[in-house]
Amino acid sequence: MKAIIQDRYGRARDVMHLGDMDRSTPDGDQVLVKVHAAGVDRGALHLMTGEPRLLKLAFGLRKPRTPVRGREFAGVVEQVGPESTANVGDRVYGIAGGAFAEYLCASPKKYVPMPSALSFVDAAALPISGVTALQAIRDHAKIAAGQKVLIIGASGGVGSIAVRIAVDAGAVVTAVCSEAKAAYVEKLGAKEVLDYRKPWTGVSGFDAILDIGGGNALSVLRRMLTRSGVLVIVGAETGGPIFGGIDRQLRATMLSPFVKQRLIMQFAKEARSDIEELGRMATAGTFENIVTRTYPLSETATALEDLANGVISGKAVIEVS
Repeated sequence: MKAIIQDRYGRARDVMHLGDMDRSTPDGDQVLVKVHAAGVDRGALHLMTGEPRLLKLAFGLRKPRTPVRGREFAGVVEQVGPESTANVGDRVYGIAGGAFAEYLCASPKKYVPMPSALSFVDAAALPISGVTALQAIRDHAKIAAGQKVLIIGASGGVGSIAVRIAVDAGAVVTAVCSEAKAAYVEKLGAKEVLDYRKPWTGVSGFDAILDIGGGNALSVLRRMLTRSGVLVIVGAETGGPIFGGIDRQLRATMLSPFVKQRLIMQFAKEARSDIEELGRMATAGTFENIVTRTYPLSETATALEDLANGVISGKAVIEVS
């Protein structure tokens, strides 16, 4: 099969290339999926560069233990394992390693049937970014109608989906992103859009803040919350090459028991039920305009570089076949 192969850490154009490798055989209750589309998310970017460096402890110190990136997929079941209850020809989407390839093996714990109303491209945009956004809004921030929500990093994959979920929940959303992406975020339903390059941290009175790509100090973010507000730190891109912002999340967790505000470090759970819920929401029209760019498999490195350079609004998707 054709796949985008990575044999060392570094920039996309330097370490990723289109090559041939053997297809895997599904074991147990696994299925072999012919991949039609694969989502591009920041997890793939971090595993490509090997930063923050703590990731290397789990994924390989000198080079990645697995050569193919990408974990969001949509496709068709090509072969089933001996214990699988799936059928050849089933359209499925979900989470599995090695999505930047023509085929991958997936576990039934992390894939679900694809709604007939969805395209492969739209389905592939949801599993990781969507689960992260859904759990941040529903489970951690517990957003309710009428609440004021600030979403930092609102134009990215997780952020754009979070804006749509919060708006659908009846929240009044203020978004932080670049001025160039303000019109896109407004179309998603944000009531106000703040340019992150200009002074914006003087705003306050938010019931919840989702910090998806920021690096502001906890004291600054807490001043923007109500006395009983919720801060959910989903991620950060400004925490340095070793910790990558995790230190700020850990500080939030340690401080939270001593203040009235809830300060939460989020680690998304890759729950099958949530992938199904995202499919229902997408069928209802919640995630229109989330996918803004598609790339062929041969240009996966370009897609990752565009993501790293902040070129992409919403989600980018690789069209594999």
